[in-house]
Parts: sequence; structure tokens; C-alpha cells
Amino acid sequence: MNKVRSFIALLTFSVLLNACKQDDAPLPDNLVQFEASEQGFESDKTETEVKLTLTRSAETATAITIDLLPSGIAYGTQFTTTPAATNNSLTVTIPAGSNAGSFKVTKAASLFLSGKEAINFTIKSAASPVLVGTKSTSVLKFSSIVSTGSQLKLNGGEGGSSAVNSVFVDFSNNAQTAVARNSWDLGFYGGADFRVIINGTTGASAKELTKTDLTQVTAADTVGLKNTLILSQGTGNLANVDDVEGDLTKTVIKTISATDAENKVYIINPGTSGTAAKAWYKVRVVRKGTGYTLQYAQIAETTFKTLDVPKDANLNFSYVSFEKGLTTVEPAKTAWDIEWTLATYKAALSATESVPYTYADFVFINHLGGVEAAEVLTSTVSYDTYAEANITTTPFKKDRNVIGSNWRTSAGPNGVAAGVKTDRFYVIKDAVGNIYKLRFINYTSSDGGVRGYPNIEYKLIKKV
Repeated sequence: MNKVRSFIALLTFSVLLNACKQDDAPLPDNLVQFEASEQGFESDKTETEVKLTLTRSAETATAITIDLLPSGIAYGTQFTTTPAATNNSLTVTIPAGSNAGSFKVTKAASLFLSGKEAINFTIKSAASPVLVGTKSTSVLKFSSIVSTGSQLKLNGGEGGSSAVNSVFVDFSNNAQTAVARNSWDLGFYGGADFRVIINGTTGASAKELTKTDLTQVTAADTVGLKNTLILSQGTGNLANVDDVEGDLTKTVIKTISATDAENKVYIINPGTSGTAAKAWYKVRVVRKGTGYTLQYAQIAETTFKTLDVPKDANLNFSYVSFEKGLTTVEPAKTAWDIEWTLATYKAALSATESVPYTYADFVFINHLGGVEAAEVLTSTVSYDTYAEANITTTPFKKDRNVIGSNWRTSAGPNGVAAGVKTDRFYVIKDAVGNIYKLRFINYTSSDGGVRGYPNIEYKLIKKV
């Protein structure tokens, strides 16, 4: 009898389990579409990237077929694509585990264009089970554009709250540029002053020594600096990081003097590479003509490397990696408006004392490139109704941290969930005067997003 009862109980459990499985909501369709429906290809660029996005990561390597329709420009002689196209069709394979793909368009050398040329792209098909989404067409114009607005999923990359990328967004061109945060260590200012920044997106810190000869700096010079130069939440000193408001007159590395003897050696803790700490370095920077010369080595090394870093007026900064030398990070200073990243900011220990603190999902404006922004509360005017007439009463600011972390909430006590603040949005005035309104749609699982891949929406309010 007991065996019968056990069999019945097991059978009942099995039926209930199957019923629960049948009741589980199926995953929504995985859709592929273009990141932007319109994109510009500026005359000073020889190559650009057209991006595709999936609703979620592909379960297997997925082939996407795209048709090309050039207008006023010929494939093979005036432009090419990577991967190559055959009969005006190319295939992009999105790797398993990825939610994005792309292909490149390259202009022929010494090509003269009128600016009216364009290529229309259409997603023709996607390998099962991926389906084609609503944004299935995109046009690449061989000129600068002023976008009327779009939605973008920012490619912060893996890592969740410690997402590996910084993402630069150019509203007018519907473009984003994702760059690994740990791909650089020092930035050399391209403006009139001679300034060098450290990498606040990796938690870097620095300490000035009295010495001017790198060969005289050894591990002994790091004694006592562990608690000063290793930043963890609640430790460290603001004097050992660049000004968290972005004031270039307050960088931890002082102005590079025209008098070589005044340029001291600094010990640099470059912060972390992923979860691993980077090796500490000793560096010294001097002027070379209108540019810089960097001297650098790991702490225990008895010789050092030198690297000339010329100024580039088209960039806010020219960047150097201790491991790779000169490297490309942010786009030209006229080609981005906001940067989403992890950032070194500050936290208050008391009413009078603050310490360096790393914030995930932090947003800077391109204040050095002339961008301004304002925060607008929906109690004053809603995002949907905000229009050109509202601009005159909008309090634009040039502060780098106008947006900062104000756009979101973090998970907290008493059941407070992380999510986008829906009671505010932002108005951005780009470097040439175009004005956009911007709102964040989601950024974490609590508000329907994925940490590291925030979704934003922006619309043109006034075109110059």
C-alpha cells in the first residue's frame, strides 16, 4: 500500500512539475536590427562601422544577411566593406554569447565626393531562431548629419556594475564608440596648457616625489603608500586623484613645466584591469617643443622607456598605455557629447571630509569640447512635451558632472530597487549648438534592462 501511495505522490509531483513548465512564459523573440536608422560618414574619416544589435545574446553563432543599395557611389572602386559583399549582399556573423555585430565601410583613397552619396542597407534575413526587427533598414550618408533622434543600447560590455567599456555617444551622428576602460593609463591634453590626466575609470591614483631621476626611484619609495594609492570604497585621498569635477588646473600631476628640473617623478597606481591590479609605475613628463615626452618604467626597473606624445588640437587628450604606447581612446572632441563609464568621484565620510569613490554607470558631458547640459524635472515639463519654446528657461551648465549618477537609483535598504529615475530627463547642447533632449530608459534587471547595456532615447529639439 505504501508503495502505491509513493507512486501516486511521485506521479502527482511529476504532473505538477510539467504543468509548471508549461505555464512558464516563453522568452520573447530575439530580434536583430540596426543600431541606428541613419548614420553619417564624415569627409575626414576613411572608415566607419555600421552596427547591429540583438534583443539578447545569441545562443549560437548567427548569420545575418544584409543587402546594399549604393547611390552615387560604386562598390569596389569607390568603397568596400568588411566582410566583403557579393552581388550587393554581405553576411555578418554574430558570435554565440554576443548581442551585437557590425561591418565596416571603407572609402577608396583620394576619393572626391559631393556629400550626396549614400548606401541603403536592408537586413534581408537572419538565421533561426533570430528574427528581423522593425529597424531593418539604415542609410549611411557620405557627409555629416544632424540626427533627429534615436534609441541606442550602449555597449558597456561584460562585467555588470564593473562593465569593461567606456562609451562615448555622438547624438547628431547616431553613433557610439565603446573603448575598454583599461586600454589607457595617461591622457595628454591637446589644448594650450600642458596637462596630464590619470585614468579615473580604472581607479588610478598618483603621488608626487621630490626626485627628478627615474633611475633613483625604487620600491623603497612606495613604502607607506599602500593606503594612499590603493583606492577602495571609503579609503584613499582626493589629493591623489584628478579633480573629480574635471578641473584641469587641479590634476594630480602638476602642470608640465618648460623648465625640466621642475618636473618631478610620480608613482602611479594604474588601478585595476578587470579584477586584477595593474603593476605600479614611475613616470616623469617633460615638454618637447609643443608636445610632451613621457619617461616611464615599472617601480623595480633600473632603466626606463621614453615616448614622445605630440599634441593634437582635434582631441581633448592623446592617450598612452604603459603596455602598448600611444593608443586611441575618445573620438575627436567635436564628435562626442556624453560618456557613460565607471568613474572616480567622491563620497562624504562626514560634513567636512570626502574620499575618492568609484561610481558605476556615471555619465560625463564633453565639457572640454564645448558641450553643455541641464537636468529638467518632469514636475516642470514632461519629456514628451519639452520643445524649443522651453529652451530659454533651461538652466544649461558646463559642469562635467551635470548628469553624473543623478539619472538612476541604486538598490538600497527597505526594498529600494535600482532603476532609472523617471522624474527627470536631460537637455544637451552640443558643441555647435544643436539641442537634444535625453532620457534613460533602463539600466538594470530591476527596471527591465541589463547592467552594462543601458538604453537611452534622445530627440532633436533645435537644429543649428
